[in-house]
Formats: sequence, structure tokens, C-alpha cells
Amino acid sequence: MSRKPTKGYYVKGQFVAEGSELDLELKRELKGDVDVSRTDLKRESTELQKLGEALLTLRADLLNRLDLPDKLLDALTELQRITNFEGRRRQSQFVGKLMRQLPPATLDAARAALAEQHLPSAQETALLHTAEQWRDQLIADDTALARWMVDFPGTDSQQLRALVRQARKDAVPSDKAAVSQGKAPRQGRAYRELFQLLRAQLAGTADESDAFMDEAHDDE
Repeated sequence: MSRKPTKGYYVKGQFVAEGSELDLELKRELKGDVDVSRTDLKRESTELQKLGEALLTLRADLLNRLDLPDKLLDALTELQRITNFEGRRRQSQFVGKLMRQLPPATLDAARAALAEQHLPSAQETALLHTAEQWRDQLIADDTALARWMVDFPGTDSQQLRALVRQARKDAVPSDKAAVSQGKAPRQGRAYRELFQLLRAQLAGTADESDAFMDEAHDDE
């Protein structure tokens, strides 16, 4: 994939990319703000070194989207391979140096990619919401269990009944004073285990649906 040429200039034979840390430092020095520039550079260097290390955790699709230079990708691969403490420290510093050469737009894209990776997918969010709805219905309504078993016959009905029964007991305030004070119902272990059971069943159904759709596409 072709890359757009990086804008910049040369200083004493060294290429300085516009917007890079070195470019910002040189501009600050021209303004006579040398002490501040050195302090800022050290702080920014540490941040970029950590950002470079964090790229090792990035999914392949998000990493490829960044279109990073081969030299940086090779350095990251080497960093992942090294287990020696001192060796990793030196390699991390080298990764940080290469990160400082990236244009600001690429650095922003790297931060955005890491943030995106930590966000739950839309499918996972919908799954959690559905599991919460079913849990509340099962605890509040006796007929909900029969509806669930019709939709998810593979569920262990005895385990489900036991969790619902215990979750209802846990939700009852311990005394009348608690009710008068408006205390919220307790949410004990059964309440959490019920949610996990429902989520697992819903996730299994979703996986089966995805597998069915993949097989259907393969047959076409």
C-alpha cells in the first residue's frame, strides 16, 4: 500500500517531520523556551513510548489500519520477542524513538484504535441488555420461566429454577424497617449467577446463528 510522503525538512542532514516531537522542540528552541521544551519532550517521550508498547495489544485489523512504517512494526515484533528486562527496556526506548517520528495524525489514529478496541461491540452490548431483561422477568414473573424454556430448551431447567428461587429470596428485604426506609433489594450471588447463565445461553444461540449463516453462505 502506497503511503503519502511526509512533509518536513532537513536539519544537519536529519529529516524532521512536520508536527513531530523533534519539530516541536526545534520550534520551541527558536522561541527561546529551551527549558520548557526539554521538560515537555521528556514527558511526551514517555507517553509515546507507552503508546508504542500498547500497540502490541492491538488487534491485527486495527493495527493494519494504521499503516505504520515497516521499521516500527519490526521494532514492535522484536519487543514482543525479547524477555530480558534490560533488553526490553532498551527496545522500548527504541520504539519510543520511532513513535516520535510519526506524524500527529498517525499518533491520534493509534490512540483512537486503542480506545476502540476497549469499547464493547454492539453485539455484546445488546447481549448484555437482553440477559438483564430476561433476568428481571424471570425474577418478577412465574410465567417467564416457561417462555424461556420454549426459546432455549437446552437450558438446565433445574439449575435455572434454583437460581430464580434463590434470587427472589435474596431480593426480599430482611425486615419491615428496611422496607419503610426504602432500601433497595439485595442482589446476592444467585442474582449474579442467574445473569451469567442467561448470558451464556444467549451467547451460545448467537454463535449457532452465526455458524448457520456462514454455512449458508458457503453453500451458495
